[in-house]
Amino acid sequence: MEVLTTIAAIRNFVMAARRQGKSIGLVPTMGYLHEGHLALARKAREQNDVVIMSIFVNPTQFGPGEDLECYPRDLERDQKLAAGAGVDAIFAPGAEEMYPPGYATYVQVEGLTEVLCGASRPGHFRGVATVVSKLFNIVQPDRAYFGLKDYQQAVVIKRLARDLNFPVDIITIPTVREADGLALSSRNKYLSPDERRWALALYRALNTGAALIRSGERRAAVVRDAMAQEILSRPRTRIDYVAVNDAETLEPLDEIRGRVLLALAAWVGETRLIDNMIVEVKD
Repeated sequence: MEVLTTIAAIRNFVMAARRQGKSIGLVPTMGYLHEGHLALARKAREQNDVVIMSIFVNPTQFGPGEDLECYPRDLERDQKLAAGAGVDAIFAPGAEEMYPPGYATYVQVEGLTEVLCGASRPGHFRGVATVVSKLFNIVQPDRAYFGLKDYQQAVVIKRLARDLNFPVDIITIPTVREADGLALSSRNKYLSPDERRWALALYRALNTGAALIRSGERRAAVVRDAMAQEILSRPRTRIDYVAVNDAETLEPLDEIRGRVLLALAAWVGETRLIDNMIVEVKD
């Protein structure tokens, strides 16, 4: 497995693969890999001749006071895990390689980015859309892989690829969870043992909301309140948002119908975590 740190180097790697007629899968990450990332890499390995993983803690998607400086990083560890999952090359640029002095161009996906995490993290999805656009342009993959734990991000990237005519298939895979249901996240590293237990309230809240819907509840406000109560029943938890939204448009619902996204973000101690679940309503 090669580790490449410049745009020129990864483009040369891609050109060599293309000359041999090989297909390319891209797995964008911010590193500190966990089983969710590795599941994406293994899916890419199944579907492509060459798998490239990007590892880049993207500064433009972090807001003031967020955890850019302390976000977990361990490239040596990541290299071993990525190689074991079948990755052929890691693209690990520095910030100045991606955003050289004088950089002034950004990508904004409107509408989809103004709710949920976009409402509480202004500018976050502008940073995501920009770096993903750059990665698509640099690597020019046939397929790119994203996990549905970041459901809003996946919806935004699908719209981005469609609207800007990137010739890349966006492949998503379900949220990967611990045995007790906690969604895998690099930020789980921040949790103390007690906070790790309290964080299970997020998954329990989603299951509470889903159970209400499946039992016939159609008032979104009732479902939101029940989910919020589940989260707040644990110590040191604070809610950013609890949402019952349309799974396609991401618009908030009053009456539950169709494909419904249950989504939430909450702080457990000082760590902000997100999770979601899709519920199908057929009546």
